[in-house]
Amino acid sequence: MAVVFSDYLTGLDKLKMLKMCLIHDLGEAISGDIPAVNKDSFSNKSEQERRDLVLLTRALDEPLKTEMLALWDDYESALSPEAVAVKALDKLETMLQHNQGKNPADFDYEFNLGYGKKYTDAAPLFETLRNIIDQETKENMLENPK
Repeated sequence: MAVVFSDYLTGLDKLKMLKMCLIHDLGEAISGDIPAVNKDSFSNKSEQERRDLVLLTRALDEPLKTEMLALWDDYESALSPEAVAVKALDKLETMLQHNQGKNPADFDYEFNLGYGKKYTDAAPLFETLRNIIDQETKENMLENPK
């Protein structure tokens, strides 16, 4: 999504964003991903992912390792405009998966309507994309009532 919408992400460091897109989920390679709908029940998810990233980067030279950890920390804390944009895109992509992927029969589509809103409200592009995805979510809610 960062590549597809790069022309609309004016004023942002695109290379930093692409690096962040690649790095932000690396820790999940060891401990696995936690579905968005279950993340609230895992209070140490962030710490575990960072520990796993430290483990994955241990053989790298110090400057590269430092850069990767700094990008991950920036993303995790949404410190820079690039991190906020990558978080928004990540949330939107998760919502798309929920709408278009295979879900359990009792899947709570309503979850999408509030998910990541503080990031997707950060810029008009993300708000527009969110409105489109929210409409699809509402259609799914009608087709798959709980």
